Amino acid sequence: MKSWSAWALAALATSAAGAAIDDCLAAASVPVDAKGGNDWNADVAPFNTRLQYTPAAIVVPKTIADIQAAVKCAAANKIKVSPKGGGHSYASFGLGGENGHLVIELDRLNKVTVNSTTKVATIQAGARLGHVFTELYKQGQRAISHGTCPGVGLAGHSLHGGFGFSSHTHGLALDWMVGATVVLANATVVNCSATENADLFWALRGAGSSFGVVHTFYFNTFAAPPQTTAFQVNLPWSSAGDCANGWSALQDWLSAGSMPAELNFRIFGSSYQTQIQGLYHGGQAALQTAMQPLLGKLGASLSQVQQTDWVGGFAAYDNGDTVDASHPYNQHENFFSKSMATTALPARALQAVCGYWMNQARSNTRSWYIIIDMMGGKNAFIPSVASNATSFAHRDKLFLYELYDRAIFGSFPSNGFSFLNGWADSFTQNLAANQWGMYINYADPTMNRTYANQVYYGSSLPRLQQIKAAVDPTQVFDYPQAIAPAK
Repeated sequence: MKSWSAWALAALATSAAGAAIDDCLAAASVPVDAKGGNDWNADVAPFNTRLQYTPAAIVVPKTIADIQAAVKCAAANKIKVSPKGGGHSYASFGLGGENGHLVIELDRLNKVTVNSTTKVATIQAGARLGHVFTELYKQGQRAISHGTCPGVGLAGHSLHGGFGFSSHTHGLALDWMVGATVVLANATVVNCSATENADLFWALRGAGSSFGVVHTFYFNTFAAPPQTTAFQVNLPWSSAGDCANGWSALQDWLSAGSMPAELNFRIFGSSYQTQIQGLYHGGQAALQTAMQPLLGKLGASLSQVQQTDWVGGFAAYDNGDTVDASHPYNQHENFFSKSMATTALPARALQAVCGYWMNQARSNTRSWYIIIDMMGGKNAFIPSVASNATSFAHRDKLFLYELYDRAIFGSFPSNGFSFLNGWADSFTQNLAANQWGMYINYADPTMNRTYANQVYYGSSLPRLQQIKAAVDPTQVFDYPQAIAPAK
């Protein structure tokens, strides 16, 4: 145990470092939030209210030169730097995941421009998904693949994956990234792409938050489909046997290549319902034809079918949030989450996972949910990309899962952690090591760095560590689960 004098010395050192970084930023005329002011209070408020941290300073850059100066000040004062795009990190990693970081608040840098000839989008790193969606569609009815929550920042989303209701058809958000302009740990600016600083570009597409501050992204775009159909299917799963049998039938259907590329869906389960939720890139008649063989196996039928356009398809799953979202971000929850990415589940895993779901989980009356996304399969985009083309490590997996437990009132309960950890164990204890991994966009901050890096990045980890050693050997860009440099 540390003595009182040791704690006092540490506090003094922290205070001195904070004063030094403030002086450095002021001397360089870098825009910052005034501590305790309205902007500071808005920018320091985490999405996950369970994980609140106090930065050494919050920089609000107007230019890339502001970012360079901020990084230089932080490095000179041995303060870690945390880029914050949308502030939606489940583990508050945009705030550092701990006290004392220099936060670079990017959400005022949110311009989106589509080149009318090449159809390449230039997107500043602080843009949120809803704003990106709106601007791409406005500028020629273009699109990229991304998630459903309008307020999520494009930066963290795309730098680690980026899954949504276009991903079976068009892949991850990072699959559409063709370049980036980045401020490195030495405060220099570099461009990266498949042909320029290719190692850095590879690392950015899957583990990007460990390597620098992206100022600008460049994305290829696709033509937004003129017609989409949102739909739901209520699943008659009331027992572990129902769940295991239905899930097995789904796996057989997927393995047979019966899911067309245009079909995107997930299973959503909570304490009161289990249903398929999806978006078909096409019309209702084609959706019915595509789904009918599976529906027959599941003993279910389509419900709440809405044929609409691309904008209506996004609105169907935006949770009623403002689509063209900007600063400030006002969505906050008190929760714990875990992720999983797995191959098809063998019988023993199906029995364990479904048993936990229908028995332990269903008896928990809190506001938990499980989402099972259809990520792989013969007609899916994600596994069609070579496994080593980007640092995203889970292209061989069939399902992507989010396990989420939240407290609507009061503090998060201590047994909330064991609840989701037990559910995750029902997967991992019944699968081989190469049959599962985890996804950092649904970060679990209770895991230590070594373990988190292994399950998030798998076989990509050694190369990521080598690149980290090359571009950030002193770990200027760091947080509790960041990539550590190779030794």
